[in-house]
Amino acid sequence: MTGPTYAIGDVHGRHDLLVRLLAEIARHAEGRAHKIVCLGDYIDRGPDSAAVVDTLMSLQAARPRDVVCLLGNHESMLLNALNDLKATTLWVMNGGDTTLASFGAAAPRAVPPAVVAWLTSLPAAHEDTLRYYVHAGFRPGRRMDKQAHHDMLWIRDPFLERDYDFGKHVVHGHTPLQTGQPDVRPFRTNLDTGAVFGGPLTAGIFGERQARAVEFLSVV
Repeated sequence: MTGPTYAIGDVHGRHDLLVRLLAEIARHAEGRAHKIVCLGDYIDRGPDSAAVVDTLMSLQAARPRDVVCLLGNHESMLLNALNDLKATTLWVMNGGDTTLASFGAAAPRAVPPAVVAWLTSLPAAHEDTLRYYVHAGFRPGRRMDKQAHHDMLWIRDPFLERDYDFGKHVVHGHTPLQTGQPDVRPFRTNLDTGAVFGGPLTAGIFGERQARAVEFLSVV
């Protein structure tokens, strides 16, 4: 398809901000063809993870070719918690308790099967002509076809400390920015502007002619 791509940073249960940002995206697109890529971490810590997941599942079902939802480390923790008590403890300590409450679930296995199936189906990365989209990042110096799934969900310092050229611009989240502003570097853009910590929820608008964002939309 042609048209811009709107990449959305970490939502973390802030359904109120997600709804407003999607409305801003629709307004900005003005009926033009466009794509939406969500960078993961839809759940945990915020008040309404269940509604966030429901909204994204519905949006993707309505526009399967135009909406891409990536797996984040928090979704991965929930999936790991389904069959592992230690993993459940880790997930709950990292905000999983709010997710369980939003689903009215007493334990991970009580999360609706349709939600689990959807989360299980999510890819760790996506690419277009000019960019890679991923939740956390990639390991510098490693071929793209050899990148580890764990790194794509969890990596921080090895990725963030080097201004490394992966061959395409990398659009990511995972590491919240205390400034509340996207971090735009020559080879990567971080869109996690800390929505769950009182910062804005941000979407980067990426065009078809240049790798970096041409504009940003934010709601608080």
